[in-house]
Amino acid sequence: MSLTFRLDPAVTPELRDGVLRLWADVSNAGGAVGFVPPVAPEAIRPALVQHFVAMAEGRSRLLVGYGEDGEAAATAFFTFNTHRLMTHWVWLYTVMVHPRYQGLGYGRELLEEAERAARGFDGIQAIRLTCRGGLGLEHFYASCGYKEVGRVPGAIRVAPGDDRDDVIMLLTLA
Repeated sequence: MSLTFRLDPAVTPELRDGVLRLWADVSNAGGAVGFVPPVAPEAIRPALVQHFVAMAEGRSRLLVGYGEDGEAAATAFFTFNTHRLMTHWVWLYTVMVHPRYQGLGYGRELLEEAERAARGFDGIQAIRLTCRGGLGLEHFYASCGYKEVGRVPGAIRVAPGDDRDDVIMLLTLA
């Protein structure tokens, strides 16, 4: 089985609730998507609303991978730069695959689909993302063609005494 991807799906209550569940499940399984366990969907809701507002304003787009059950199983949010000197690349945020699908190649599928989508965006020549150090995520992204282009030591405080590097990755499309 593989995921079925949809760029810019309609934001319905089902999608909203599905992405909230996905985000909480990924976070609670130790995923590095902006929260630390334990976290409830209600604590994540404001961050998701910010993404949806950016989408409504045309500053962001959503890619969703759906499992066989029709539930959101993977996501990535594209955010466009508004600075006139940086409009040629896009940010990729909240890249996540549900824990039940991890280890099956769906993360790689998600990044391949994100690359295909970005190639269709007018004037976009690169994708930039950041990841939390200490989990080996930069190795996964590197295996998908991203290059580490920067690192801010200790920029992410997961807990008191547990600071992680913020690793900056870039995929050139041109």
